[in-house]
Amino acid sequence: EKAKLLRSQPAQIVEPKGLLYVQQREFAVTTPKDGSVSILGSDDATTCHIVVVRHTGSGATCLTHCDGSDTEAEVSLIMSSVKSFSNSSGCGRLEVHLVGGFNDDRQLSQKLTNQLLRAFDLQPEDVHLVTFCVTELNDREEQDIHFPIIYGIAVNVKTAEIFPATFPEKGPDEDLRSAHVLTGAPLTNIYDAKTEQLRIGPYFWGPFPHVDFWLEQDDAQILQNLSTSPLAEPPHFVSHIRATLTFLKEHPFPSQSLFPDRKPRIYKKNEEGLWEQVCSDKI
Repeated sequence: EKAKLLRSQPAQIVEPKGLLYVQQREFAVTTPKDGSVSILGSDDATTCHIVVVRHTGSGATCLTHCDGSDTEAEVSLIMSSVKSFSNSSGCGRLEVHLVGGFNDDRQLSQKLTNQLLRAFDLQPEDVHLVTFCVTELNDREEQDIHFPIIYGIAVNVKTAEIFPATFPEKGPDEDLRSAHVLTGAPLTNIYDAKTEQLRIGPYFWGPFPHVDFWLEQDDAQILQNLSTSPLAEPPHFVSHIRATLTFLKEHPFPSQSLFPDRKPRIYKKNEEGLWEQVCSDKI
């Protein structure tokens, strides 16, 4: 019933003001007390799942975008991140919302759904599954081709409302963050709720293999080889991958070009509610 209700809602466009956008293999956790961020969100999930864990007592909320790279470790990480904001003696319970995936040919969505359920089941705490809109419950068919119904969701940290969403702005440092994932990064926490700062990096990788070869390929080749579900990708998938590959080509050694001082790139919300880079010397 809950999945049906969620699927029936049109995707809302979430503007950048007060938003913290979470990319694949990133997570962020905050509480209703946060003066900078009121919405956590992520989209472009095809076989990936977006996971929201929330403690009803403290209101601590974590959103992550899982792709099945190391599900058990990732679930432990997000659980401990939420618990670190929640007083264990206080009232309230841990709730989880799972959204994403569809009936894809390779059954990657189904595999990820099972991994997530198992990982939450292995947690020592009681976790209550509140929203389950994944794989076959998030699937639509058009001329024998399967697609996800919901590609992205947002959670309002203050009201706990969860809704389908799209995000015109996915920054800051969108290409840098995507490059980190494409080079095989583990799940990374990008936000410090105590200081209300978005922290990107420092990230390190070596020259990306065959980057020139990939940049020479046409759109169809990129879609076929660099997507888990070529037929169901959103229209901007190829341009996004091209931008990421170009970024990797321009920065084969990020330790020299992007993070020479080994410090993260730090952003805070300004008066308009938009991210603005903070000079690392001021910290």
